[in-house]
Amino acid sequence: MEDNKIIVGITHGDTNGVGYEIIFKAFEDPAMLELCTPIIYGSPKTAAYHAKALGIDAQFTIINNAKEAREGRLNLLTTIDEEVKIEMGIPTAEAGDAAKKALDRAIADYKAGAIHVLVTAPIAKNSIKGFDGHTSYISKQLENGAGPSEQAPSQGLTILVSENLRVALVTNNVSLKDVADSITMQKIVDKAKILHQSLKRDMSISNPRIAVLALNPRGGEDGVLGDEEQEIIRPAVEELARMSIQAFGPYPADDFFGTGSYSQFDAVLAMYHDQGQTPFKALTSISEDKGVRVTAGLPLVRTAPAHGACFAIAGKNTMEAESMRHAIFHAIDIYRNRQRYDEPLANPLPKLYHEKRDDSEKVRFNTPREKKE
Repeated sequence: MEDNKIIVGITHGDTNGVGYEIIFKAFEDPAMLELCTPIIYGSPKTAAYHAKALGIDAQFTIINNAKEAREGRLNLLTTIDEEVKIEMGIPTAEAGDAAKKALDRAIADYKAGAIHVLVTAPIAKNSIKGFDGHTSYISKQLENGAGPSEQAPSQGLTILVSENLRVALVTNNVSLKDVADSITMQKIVDKAKILHQSLKRDMSISNPRIAVLALNPRGGEDGVLGDEEQEIIRPAVEELARMSIQAFGPYPADDFFGTGSYSQFDAVLAMYHDQGQTPFKALTSISEDKGVRVTAGLPLVRTAPAHGACFAIAGKNTMEAESMRHAIFHAIDIYRNRQRYDEPLANPLPKLYHEKRDDSEKVRFNTPREKKE
């Protein structure tokens, strides 16, 4: 690698979806190559097929390893030697396998320090056996070596991010009938702590305010709480307050989003998938579809477009690339924000003699008392 720009690894996603379309369109603007050095993890033959089918003049340079990537070029690293059958708009096991191979190579390169951040194009989870989504999969892969930072990974948390709204979920990919049993006070506290830290470290919000939603319809309105609100959610909010995390709620989801109350908070913690995802996508579609998925709580910076593989319009050259472009912007911003946040914490002053008996924060600022004669 010859340049000092942030190296952005980009997986091609489902080869029958819109992955290559949004990647190529995102880099049609030459200014994108001034921000970073991109490496697409995919297949040259598949990329060429998509470019021809879409009528896009995609200029990319084929490389065999990340060290060959060059500044000012759209680099494509070969992760699949065999030819992949392309069936536009149809999820297949072959396309899923191609997506997984690209992801595995990108994660391996991150662990080796060859890329700085990862942006993933959309996939179809059901096309990959045993695959429960990018966040869960990446978390498991990082358990065997966190990467160049050697920071031990925790369970990742997906945050949906747009210009005016950030939403995270307590439960994800859980059947609606199982949601109530899946929610615990500890789970809410753990998710909120990851969300709070990400808002501070990744997004440079010094004192974030988090809204916690109720589970039941009208839950929390006029002081009327359901069982889950009384026994689980409110105690979790109170525990977060004791930890000096500004969490508020529980708020009934319909009025909270319907009245625009979300604008008074830096992030929202929803209880289940549709409670958070549906209003997020409805509201971000109004703002030119710039929504992004951010994975928090891991040493690896990973972002993705907020939309899926969009099989219904794959190959029709009608997909906008704003979400992919903003996913790249967010990955770069988060990487830089983490550097700025971590720098003053890297070399803390050693404890003075009188501090060694007390590990609390307040003792750091106390002046030792003089001994009386």
